[in-house]
Amino acid sequence: MWNALVVTPLAEALKFLAGWLQSLGVPYHFGFAIILFTAIIKLITLPLNMKQLQSMKATQELQPQLQELQKKYGNDREKLAKAQMELYKEAGVSPFGGCLPMLIQFPILIGLYSALYSLANTVDLGSFLWIPDLGFPGRTDGISWLFPFPPKIGWGPALAYLVLPLLTVITQLVYQKMAQVTPTSQDAQQSMMNSMMMIMPIFFGYITLQVPAGLTLYWVVSNIFSIIQQYFVTGWGGLRPSAAAVPAKAGGSARREPKAQVVEKAAEAIPAAPTGSAQPQEAAPASPTRKKRDAKRRKKR
Repeated sequence: MWNALVVTPLAEALKFLAGWLQSLGVPYHFGFAIILFTAIIKLITLPLNMKQLQSMKATQELQPQLQELQKKYGNDREKLAKAQMELYKEAGVSPFGGCLPMLIQFPILIGLYSALYSLANTVDLGSFLWIPDLGFPGRTDGISWLFPFPPKIGWGPALAYLVLPLLTVITQLVYQKMAQVTPTSQDAQQSMMNSMMMIMPIFFGYITLQVPAGLTLYWVVSNIFSIIQQYFVTGWGGLRPSAAAVPAKAGGSARREPKAQVVEKAAEAIPAAPTGSAQPQEAAPASPTRKKRDAKRRKKR
């Protein structure tokens, strides 16, 4: 059932694209077929992916209100959940709006994993740029091709195969950082999320050491498309340094503070204008020195 609905159609689609590119004289036709296949999948799921990103952005903008609700209701989970759902409803945001694209991606990844193994047994997937074989490592290889050192396939091929897993970690980390909400406080939940953000790309990188290079190529290209989509929704997002984290900006604001204090003190020193009902204040009596000076002026006149 699974093979008939997912694995076989994916394998046939890749074979068709590879054959078409080969007929056009394109080198590394199977590698470019995987890239083209990835682009088609991302194009088909573009509306869903954009909806997911917009939902994530809207949810991030609600973080201050959500934190206030957590402070207000504390350990009362039932009231907190009800208040959160009311907030989501008023803002027109679904907390589960980003789940559908991920649910679509996982069957494709798993199906492509099986499809590449199936194709590797029947056709030669060939090399791609610096990658010696898109069908390597095999299903039974695991990470035995790399460990223990020295690699049994030699350092040259091993380093060539390590490039894509490294790119997987980098692109996954960039994407997750761009999508990260700007923290308003370093609470335990935020610290845990930041830790997970660092661990997950490394975990994905470890997985890609054990799957065919063709699947890792799909993963990297998919991440690049996701980064581009994320940029058009949130810009660089969490990759931008916060104002508090930039010393130059912090120093600039510190230099402006004394000036603001001087202006504020000057404003406080100005006496308030007398109201209509207030009695006019009597002038202070003139000093003797001033009287003599005024008398001399009158004589000159």
